[in-house]
Amino acid sequence: MNRTIRRTSVFVLLLVFALLVRATWVQFYDGQALADDKDNRRNAIETYADPLGNIIVGGDSITGSARTKGGDLAYKRTYKDGSLYAAVTGYASQAYAPTQLEGIYQDLLNGTDTRLKTVMDTVTGQRAAPGNVVTTIDPDVQKAAYDALGDKKGAAVAIDPKTGKILAVVSTPSYDPTSLTDANTAGTAWKKLNADPDKPLTNRALRQPLPPGSTFKLVVAAAALEDGLYPNVDTKTDSEDPYTLPGTTRVLANENTSAPCENATIRTALRYSCNNVFAKMAVDLGQDKLRAMAEKFGFNDDQLDVPVRAYTSVYPSDMDKSSTALTGIGQFDVTATPLQMAMVSAAIANGGKLVSPHMVSQITDSGGDVLENYDDSTDTKQIVSSTTAEQLQSAMQTVVEDGTGTNARIDGVTVGGKTGTAQHGENNSQTPYAWFTSYGKSDSGGKEVAVAVVVEQSDAARSEVSGNGLAAPVAKAVMEAALKN
Repeated sequence: MNRTIRRTSVFVLLLVFALLVRATWVQFYDGQALADDKDNRRNAIETYADPLGNIIVGGDSITGSARTKGGDLAYKRTYKDGSLYAAVTGYASQAYAPTQLEGIYQDLLNGTDTRLKTVMDTVTGQRAAPGNVVTTIDPDVQKAAYDALGDKKGAAVAIDPKTGKILAVVSTPSYDPTSLTDANTAGTAWKKLNADPDKPLTNRALRQPLPPGSTFKLVVAAAALEDGLYPNVDTKTDSEDPYTLPGTTRVLANENTSAPCENATIRTALRYSCNNVFAKMAVDLGQDKLRAMAEKFGFNDDQLDVPVRAYTSVYPSDMDKSSTALTGIGQFDVTATPLQMAMVSAAIANGGKLVSPHMVSQITDSGGDVLENYDDSTDTKQIVSSTTAEQLQSAMQTVVEDGTGTNARIDGVTVGGKTGTAQHGENNSQTPYAWFTSYGKSDSGGKEVAVAVVVEQSDAARSEVSGNGLAAPVAKAVMEAALKN
């Protein structure tokens, strides 16, 4: 054979070999990555080729699927009372990645979860019938929170302290997920929602930590009792009034200048929300002990899944004494979500035990057979002793019966709570945040609920913004719905 022809033949063979290697690589190594690529149209076509599984609230589906008109996507997601449940469901969109429960259980709801496959599905290669997500949400409690918040910018979370079941997750202003489901119209809705300064797509209940203000005083009181700094809530504290922040000339004022806050007991200090008492208490305990107690309740946990990943509530570190004092009243760099403050009240109400909060009860296959039961797998942690919990319950009841939380009183229900009005903006230049965290126990039915509410903005005058004025009535409505017989 001619040398030139031989060399050309070898070169061509090498090229063919290279093409075979590349084809093999793409097919067996890059194939899955290409299949999973978010821009791969075939994924959307497959996902929406059949109706999706559903999200269940109170035994009824709050989601559905509708046949589309034309195009290559056969079905689109639909929502019942979409704005009411948006903070729970999130959205499943033909154009955008799913969020909230729609995103977490995407494989279950579209039938690709391997646990759904039958023997016949495996043989035929067909996609399995989709499963369903059964939530812990109580529709009456959810609606009560949504209606009570109304046109206010805020959020509410309700938890059953005994079981950890989340009964309500509401964020306002809300949005209708249906506006984002159709690829042909989702773009316009997406732009409008993201341009809205009130940020309706933000889940304020789970994913927007804010300064908790005086509601954090419950954590400080818990630390003081557990540490033995004070033996009970009726022992006088060492708390001068006015109180000057350590190392500064700044005097920390109390909202009620005539309140008996000098050397006040923990009960009295919670009743009148005495800043001097809890700022001094924070300094006396020190930031390390305070942080340890806060973390027991769930602060600084960056993996709090309910199963939606909640944003981290923060108790800071590396502070001087003046900053530590400010953390004692829920300011400086302390932040919390409504979920977190509901967890604080839930643990106190439940004898010091915190049952891990969750808003999915179980997931099932299309026939209703349970694939996983989350109610049976909840963790319980002893946050404070039962004695400390009883002391704090008693003091919180005083707040509602004869203190700053009287708007949360309910006939036939033992209610304990704590108000908070958190500073907002430089030198408190913007409208403060109004907080209320509470628990309610039916005097006859044995039901219990823990609720936290934050109101970021309302049409109330700045001078009228308070936890009792804005947040406590919302909490009351939620507790009434949860505890009705």
